[in-house]
Amino acid sequence: MNGSYYENPMFPGNSYYERDTNSPEDLPNLAMEQSYIENILRLNKGKKATVYMSFTDSISYRDKIFTGIIEQAGRDHIILSDPNTGKWYMLLMIYLDYVEFNDKINYK
Repeated sequence: MNGSYYENPMFPGNSYYERDTNSPEDLPNLAMEQSYIENILRLNKGKKATVYMSFTDSISYRDKIFTGIIEQAGRDHIILSDPNTGKWYMLLMIYLDYVEFNDKINYK
């Protein structure tokens, strides 16, 4: 990167950038209205998941797999804990390819 700051463009009527943060009580209603990845992950909080990510600019590794319990999910990140190693990961959504669950996915 060239070290300059790049601000995301704002488009009129684009609710992704304009939406308010919601309290946990609002989550079931929000998930019914908007099926953003973060909401689906929040609905599956506490489940074991395998997260596949690609880091195309990395020399060391291109693709990486993380397995753990979904602890939290935000607009731009996922927090996983790995009970086998005790490690916690904050993974950026920008690198997310897909998520696998062994159990049924809570969607709505």
